[in-house]
Amino acid sequence: MRIATFNVNGVNGRLAVLLRWLEETAPDVVCLQELKAPDGKFPATALEKAGYGAIWHGQRSWNGVAILARGVVPLETRRGLPGEDADEQSRYIEAAVRGVLIGCLYLPNGNPAPGPKFDYKLRWFQRLADHARMLIETGAPVVLAGDYNVMPTDLDVYKPERWVDDALFRPEVRAAYAGLLEQGWLDAVRALHPDAVIYTFWDYLRNAYGRNAGLRLDHFLLSPAIAPRLAAAGVDKDVRGWEKASDHAPAWIELADLPAKRRRRPTKET
Repeated sequence: MRIATFNVNGVNGRLAVLLRWLEETAPDVVCLQELKAPDGKFPATALEKAGYGAIWHGQRSWNGVAILARGVVPLETRRGLPGEDADEQSRYIEAAVRGVLIGCLYLPNGNPAPGPKFDYKLRWFQRLADHARMLIETGAPVVLAGDYNVMPTDLDVYKPERWVDDALFRPEVRAAYAGLLEQGWLDAVRALHPDAVIYTFWDYLRNAYGRNAGLRLDHFLLSPAIAPRLAAAGVDKDVRGWEKASDHAPAWIELADLPAKRRRRPTKET
């Protein structure tokens, strides 16, 4: 079972990129972020023709998350995180697909920091942590995938000294991510590639992609019930170089049907 996450940076404006990538790689499940489209403008028909059922939680101009599943429609279990009823930002959706619970998330950026946007980011992170703890306690096989807007360690950022005051790299945010791992979640990419320089985002400015001046922002956290099935992980880095590409590249993991010895598969990133 291949599960991917892709901050598409505008699902309609980059639909051709998304459809080409789906055709070339055929993931079983895809978590999309930053749809930048209200619910009525989500391209469900085009995705259905490509073989994917979908659920989505859109928002005009900003945010938006979706879960795609090849050959089936995901069974939605939650829309939005608990804990802040007044929060209208579309950043979380959850569904069951082929026996796995998939949480698709788009964590707030938080800049400028400090400030109200950073405070919101920390509150959202705490709500995620509270929900994640509950999910682990159920004993269910869960994957939390998406754009976390955090570089967990120095290895995850080009020139970390330039990012020390940024909301994506501040100590409070990295501590929040570490707190999820302390609950028992497994960072899938790092589990298989502990020392590799792997990025999922390259800014459009200053030839960042050409210089490989990137960030690792897109992560998969696996619950203890499913972590033994992790078999492979990587990033489709070349997609970032396509015409009209998102500033993120798709990341992916593969889960074995049964607990399997983890293997490193050659990827387009490593």
